[in-house]
Amino acid sequence: MEEWTVLMATEIQERVIEIVSEQLSVEKSELSRETSFVNDLNADSLDTVELVMELEDEFDMTIPDEEAEKLTTVGSAIDYIAKNSGKKS
Repeated sequence: MEEWTVLMATEIQERVIEIVSEQLSVEKSELSRETSFVNDLNADSLDTVELVMELEDEFDMTIPDEEAEKLTTVGSAIDYIAKNSGKKS
């Protein structure tokens, strides 16, 4: 089961990086878990809302506004989705 979890986490990370790259017009190679959407990628509030909506669509989940506000880096988005994927609010 642990191997499955690692595969899922890797797949989630790859998809999140792909979505961030597409939404914010950044090369995937420029992104890491520590990359900040606002500070490093100059995302504004509309960018972050669109990014959250795209993540919700991709992973078939609802991210409450209070949780979405905490998704400030690529890593925080990956971790949130890995922890909450498969759950619908």
